[in-house]
Amino acid sequence: MRLALRFLVLLAAIAGLAVTAPAYAHDVLVSSTPASGASVPAPRMVTFVFNDVVLNKFAAVVVTGPDGKQYQDGAPRVVDTSVSVNVKPLSAKGAYTASYRIVSADGHPVSGDITFTVTSTTPGSLDPNAPGVTQTTAPPAAAASGGDATPWVIGIGVAILVLALGAVFLATRRRQPVEQPEPIDDNEPAATGPDSGRTAE
Repeated sequence: MRLALRFLVLLAAIAGLAVTAPAYAHDVLVSSTPASGASVPAPRMVTFVFNDVVLNKFAAVVVTGPDGKQYQDGAPRVVDTSVSVNVKPLSAKGAYTASYRIVSADGHPVSGDITFTVTSTTPGSLDPNAPGVTQTTAPPAAAASGGDATPWVIGIGVAILVLALGAVFLATRRRQPVEQPEPIDDNEPAATGPDSGRTAE
């Protein structure tokens, strides 16, 4: 009886955890550029924004024109919750379809599409702050002389270091006392030796 009671309590606890555990939902499309149903000049990029992070793998975006051709240019770029793809120059006005397929944060694939109408084949402006836009930084302007000043700076630094070491060496030598010869004592007896007793012949 006690074993059966414990088993029922365990089942109730598991059921409670299943009810209170958070449910993980698939990513949902929040917005797009161009917006679905919008009439716009030829877009240079199509962007989809979702409510959760998109996994950076297996993302695909296809832009199809009224002529049945595909106009996406290159692979899509995934940045956090957005997926973007460049668009080739469009050859015709009319209705376009942008289809997406992504892997949502819970690991499940999600797909869908939007439609928009192109009113002019002249490309419209591109928002530099839009998701997926690659930020580029211009290289610094070259020096007026047209050359790299680094070798000159290094050469001057080496020359200053050599001069400083030479000055320290000379100053050290000047501080050392000069050894003086010992004075000769006139009262000291002459040295004696084998030849000291001889006289000149």
